[in-house]
Amino acid sequence: MVLFTAADVRAIDQALIQDYGISGINLMKRAARACVHSIDQYFADVSHFLVYCGSGNNAGDGYLIAAMLADRGYHVDVVVVGEKKKLKADARQALALCEQSSARFCAVEVISEECLIVDALLGIGVVGPVRAEYRKVIQDINESAAAVLSVDLPSGLCADTGVSFGACVKATVSVTFIGQKRGLYCNDGPDVAGRICFSDLGAPASVYLQVNPAPVEILAEQCLPTRSRRGYKNQYGHILLVGGNQGMAGAIILAAEAALRSGAGLVSVATRAANIGPLLSRCPEVMAHAVASGDDLITLLEKSTSIVVGPGLGRDEWALELFSAILGSGKPMVVDADALNMLAVAPRYYEHWILTPHSKEAARLMGESEVDDDRFKVAQELQRRYGGVTVLKGLGSLVHGGEQLSLCPFGNPGMASAGMGDVLAGVIGSLIGQTASLYQAACMGVVNHARAAEQLTGELGEVGLIASDLPIAIGRCLSGRDAS
Repeated sequence: MVLFTAADVRAIDQALIQDYGISGINLMKRAARACVHSIDQYFADVSHFLVYCGSGNNAGDGYLIAAMLADRGYHVDVVVVGEKKKLKADARQALALCEQSSARFCAVEVISEECLIVDALLGIGVVGPVRAEYRKVIQDINESAAAVLSVDLPSGLCADTGVSFGACVKATVSVTFIGQKRGLYCNDGPDVAGRICFSDLGAPASVYLQVNPAPVEILAEQCLPTRSRRGYKNQYGHILLVGGNQGMAGAIILAAEAALRSGAGLVSVATRAANIGPLLSRCPEVMAHAVASGDDLITLLEKSTSIVVGPGLGRDEWALELFSAILGSGKPMVVDADALNMLAVAPRYYEHWILTPHSKEAARLMGESEVDDDRFKVAQELQRRYGGVTVLKGLGSLVHGGEQLSLCPFGNPGMASAGMGDVLAGVIGSLIGQTASLYQAACMGVVNHARAAEQLTGELGEVGLIASDLPIAIGRCLSGRDAS
């Protein structure tokens, strides 16, 4: 699956009308039928429908849905918000068809929890704060106990960024058309979209090629290929993890264990001398090295196939010296945590690294106090400035490799816990030695890190999930095994 911007979808819609001879009203009818199909699938027991229509093309879909449901003999009430005179030709035609049906136009004082609300208020055309009359209706919908089906996307949600425009319908099901919208999968989108259903409205594959948008791929589940029975450890990478300053042993231990559980053949750790005991107690499989300066890294860097730098690294002179030595190694690497903060102070471009910032770190890398809500733009800009691959962590984590941009649809709020990023860094570093490219390593790491968390919450719940729970589950996911 791929994600599109609102502009992409409009371009495809216009191409269907102008170049493929599919009229606007016909596309509206197809959209309405797609929504009715989802109603049949998820709300088969409902017989009372409350359809809210605004004054744009989204309303046209709503009027046709109301007419189709009324023609089946259901009780359908239509509430008009905004002015009918603002409707364009296709939506006016849809309104006329609705008026010819048995659907009843009314004002609603109290929303029955027995009905299904159809949200056809705003659609993808919203570009600013939701007006007061719509905010009041959206508030009433959200305060009701009724289920909601949103047409194309929840009203008040930005189709491109997933940010709410001040008020946003919280849907039970969203039926989206022509192209999956980016905003359904990031920021506020996943909290308000509910179950996402998609219909291409019969658009031929050729129209997507003709318009030539720049879509975002939705990452699917993926695991490592089955290993040869004759395989040996040196085939699967020798990863060097560098970090764990005074009082921060936990971060490098988490990263090291994650690297081991993700299939790395050999794992070395360079850290403060005080951390060696705790590290080996937790992970006796690692080769632990106490390092006092960058010179102590020279031999370790030569032996490694990939590097992870940053977990618990700190930003003192010791950390700066180690980071400087690593930057001069020419090896593929994962740059995380404090190493990102040091990179923000002295930016540079490198093709063979994977940067793994969260939003605050991304802001520092861009020289800003905070980044805006357009996560896609932020990921693209970071990759352009710094090279390599950028993993912008968060809800709908993004992986940008220059030519490719992908979004991870997995994960849950249980991952908002200390150490999760350290685990991810270790996983990705391990996968560098087992995959064909940095981009593939980043995508596979992000997906399986998130999938492992989802599997564990079935057993542990979201509250109380901790980073050290993940490594074994990540290994299962990478092996193609579920939690059972």
